Amino acid sequence: MPALPESVRDALSGALSLLLPVWCAGCDAPDVVLCGECRRTLAAEAAAPGPPRTLHGGLRVHAAVEFSGVAARTIRAFKEEGRTALAGPLGAALAVSAAAALTAASDDVVFVPVPPSRAAYRRRGHHIAELLARRAGLPVARMLRVHAPTADQRLLGRTERAANVSGSMRARGAAGAAVIVVDDVVTTGATLVEAARSLRAGGARVLGAVTVASTTRTGLLPAIPT
Repeated sequence: MPALPESVRDALSGALSLLLPVWCAGCDAPDVVLCGECRRTLAAEAAAPGPPRTLHGGLRVHAAVEFSGVAARTIRAFKEEGRTALAGPLGAALAVSAAAALTAASDDVVFVPVPPSRAAYRRRGHHIAELLARRAGLPVARMLRVHAPTADQRLLGRTERAANVSGSMRARGAAGAAVIVVDDVVTTGATLVEAARSLRAGGARVLGAVTVASTTRTGLLPAIPT
């Protein structure tokens, strides 16, 4: 079944608000998923992204916005409150990151979402990165799978995050492909670096990574054993 246009999804969300309480994820204004002012703020920030971050191994990550303010509140609501209607405006921001990453890339690039852990998928019921990529209109390929269980990254420091995800993913169907890795937020970069390692081990050419947001750029990821 084809995806509904964003205008239709917004209209349905508005109709649903008559039955169930809803509020703006960015500012708590009533009866709207994301108000016009917060949409404009998110779009304006995405229109002027900062320079890409370079992680361990030379992986370049393009992020549309900083993880703060309206963007941070919207992403948290999307991920932790199950408010999937927010995938539309967040996907629009991700599309900006993707356009920057594709500047010097070939036409046959595919975008590979970071897979959720089993626990995260059970908790949320959907693939965060893949949903954002599809809302951004990107050509998506599921080439990564979780190979080993990991602890909740939110509970770990920078060094512990790298050790936690090291060796946790495997790639399939990646041989010969030109790929860009997709995730929602880059923090230390540990997950993206592991995803890139796995794809390279599977024979892919990794051109970079894209996210909706990036946390404050202080301190980059330490070396991860391959």
